[in-house]
Formats: sequence, C-alpha cells, structure tokens
Amino acid sequence: MNISTSPPLQARGLHKSFHGRARVDGVGFTIESGRVVGLLGPNGAGKTTTIRLLLGLIAADQGEALVFGRRYRDLERPATMVGAVLDAGGLHPARTGREHLRIAAARAGVSVERVDVVLAEVGMTADADRRSGGYSLGMKQRIAIAAALLGEPKMLVLDEPSNGLDPAGMRWLRDRLRAFADAGGTVLLSSHLLSDVQDIADDIVVIADGRVVADVTLADAVATASGDLEGYYLQVTGIAGVR
Repeated sequence: MNISTSPPLQARGLHKSFHGRARVDGVGFTIESGRVVGLLGPNGAGKTTTIRLLLGLIAADQGEALVFGRRYRDLERPATMVGAVLDAGGLHPARTGREHLRIAAARAGVSVERVDVVLAEVGMTADADRRSGGYSLGMKQRIAIAAALLGEPKMLVLDEPSNGLDPAGMRWLRDRLRAFADAGGTVLLSSHLLSDVQDIADDIVVIADGRVVADVTLADAVATASGDLEGYYLQVTGIAGVR
C-alpha cells in the first residue's frame, strides 16, 4: 500500500480485553490529512487503550490499526511519520531536558541539531540544562511535546497534552496544533478539556464503554446542540443529566 495515498490513521474493528473485560470493543474510524481530531470520552472509556493500540504498544485481540497504510511497527522511520505524547512523567529525574531529547533523537535516528530547534519551539531553551526532577508538570509536558516533534512527523498523537500547562502554554499548544494541521499535518488529540477541543478540532470521535458512539465533524456536532460541544458530548455518552 502506498503511504503517500493512504489515510494517516485507520482503526478497523479494534478489540482489546483485560482480565476478561472488554476495554475496546469494535472501535473503528479514519483520520484524513490536514485535520485535528478530538478523541473524547469519559474516564475509563477506552481512549488511552485505543491510542496504545494505534501505536502498536499493545496488541489487539481483533482488528487492525494502520498508520499511513501500515502497522506502526512496520514503518521504516516511525519518528518521521508519527510523534506521540502519552506520558509527560516519563523523564529521568537526574537527566536534563536537553539530555532527554538527545537520547530520544539518537534512538529515533534524528540529527542532534534538531534538539535545539524543538527546545526553542516549545519555549524550554532557558531551562534545557536543568535536571528534569526539578521541572513542573507543565515543563515536563513541553519536553514531551518537543520529543514528539524531533522527527518532523506528519502526524501527532497526543494523550492529554495540556495537562499541567498554564494558560499561556495552553494557548501556545492550541495555536501550534492548528498551524500543524493547516500545513497538511494530522493531529489526534485526546482531551477532557472540551473548550480546547472546540477551539481547534475539525472532527470528533467519542468513545463510551469501549465503543465509538460518535464520529462526526465538529460543525455537525455543535449544530445539534446549539453550538455547544459539551451538550453534544453529554448527549452521546448518555450522561446528559450529569453535571
């Protein structure tokens, strides 16, 4: 299959159970280039499990996930295709932010010169040589985002990337992701901050109880709920009366 003509991301009938309980039950959706897609759902709905399946971090019991027409593990240079942020807490506390990114660059086969570029891009140049054990959660999140950008990927997959960011950082992240998609990139963004998703998303996929309960454009979603993404989300997840 030709990567250049394949959708950036396809999930086809993904199933995954843990200890006999289905956490992902037939999840399927497709993401096109140049789009920001919000992946939404209640706690425990299966969002993070879905992301881990998409990136080949765990194996599906059934179904398949394709990244540019291939399984993630079959990509020749995955860092140039997909940048992911799954956990900002994975930094070694004794290493500096710069050291973390240099190690990540070496593992990804990316030039070390990219480290200074992404540090500047995420606003961490001044703190790059501090040990990460002294970083705030927001600073750790910026380093995690920098690592995702090292390979100049065509797609970003981000699980709660605004955790710990201050308002200025959240504004920067929204602008950066929107610009990335407008330049032809693709973004899959899992977040509980519906206002942020409404500000930048083109499409939304909502998961509840391990199943896709909505896969629509943002415009269509808010049109059915008087312009309110939160109202639509509460309706499709079956918790419309909960506040």
